[in-house]
Amino acid sequence: MDIYLPIAGMSVNALLIVALGGLVGLLSGMFGVGGGFLTTPLLIFYGIPPTVAVASATTQITGSSVSGVYAHMRRGGVDIKMGLVMIAGGAIGSLAGAGLFRLLQNSGQIDLVIGFLYVMLLGGIGGLMLKDALVALGWVDVAEPKDRPRHNRWIGALPLRWRFYSSGLYLSPLAPLLLGFAAGVMTVLLGIGGGFILVPAMIYLLGMAPRVVVGTSLIMILAVSAVTTMVHAMTTQAVDIVLAGLLLAGGVVGAQYGAILATRLKPDLLRFALAAIILLVALRMLLGLTWRPDEIFSIEYL
Repeated sequence: MDIYLPIAGMSVNALLIVALGGLVGLLSGMFGVGGGFLTTPLLIFYGIPPTVAVASATTQITGSSVSGVYAHMRRGGVDIKMGLVMIAGGAIGSLAGAGLFRLLQNSGQIDLVIGFLYVMLLGGIGGLMLKDALVALGWVDVAEPKDRPRHNRWIGALPLRWRFYSSGLYLSPLAPLLLGFAAGVMTVLLGIGGGFILVPAMIYLLGMAPRVVVGTSLIMILAVSAVTTMVHAMTTQAVDIVLAGLLLAGGVVGAQYGAILATRLKPDLLRFALAAIILLVALRMLLGLTWRPDEIFSIEYL
């Protein structure tokens, strides 16, 4: 069943878009990621203009994050205090990202910048996550230091320490504030929740307890993506409400099943699967930026 997208100016298969939203929602519930890192590239591959894909994907991220947060809060897997600090940083980052997005849009380079940033971010994060997953699964042997600090030493040196009881941490709020700021900028520029960067950073930089990482990441993504959707709607006017609604319909349902699977599957295998998905998307984006057919145009005789 085809449906017309007014902002994108094209018709799409409604069931296919809903299925995509469901897949992204499933990933959101399983890994604590907003899913935009997958939604936006796939929409671009389908033919949706990059600016519309970025702006509309943030709306879908909001819906799937609501569903995922609810599921994790019922299990006590959310650090509210940590999440609020990250939300404050994310709100500021969203405003900064909106200004940069508008500047690139006016210069006519926004599509190229979106593709390039995706390749760099996905390739780097996917590679690090894959290495970590292979080590954790015992498939690769790497010498680990005997006394590994709870969190990064630079994070521990920051002033104004607070206690985050749910995460079992005593550190400066500046660290999660800066993480939230980075996620806010990325949400506006790339249409991603930032979870695929937030989750590893929360574990390896902040040293958060794994049981609260996914839920806390989602509550931050929920707030920032909601602000970002509003910013896009008022500044870039690139939000296609029909496209966003189709993605949202599948995402809300998928996030519930993802949260259930996250408690039943081995965490290291989940990390390996997420790393593989990220690297495949990065490879596809790289091919889209560099490879061109011998004949860009073809003539068909009727």
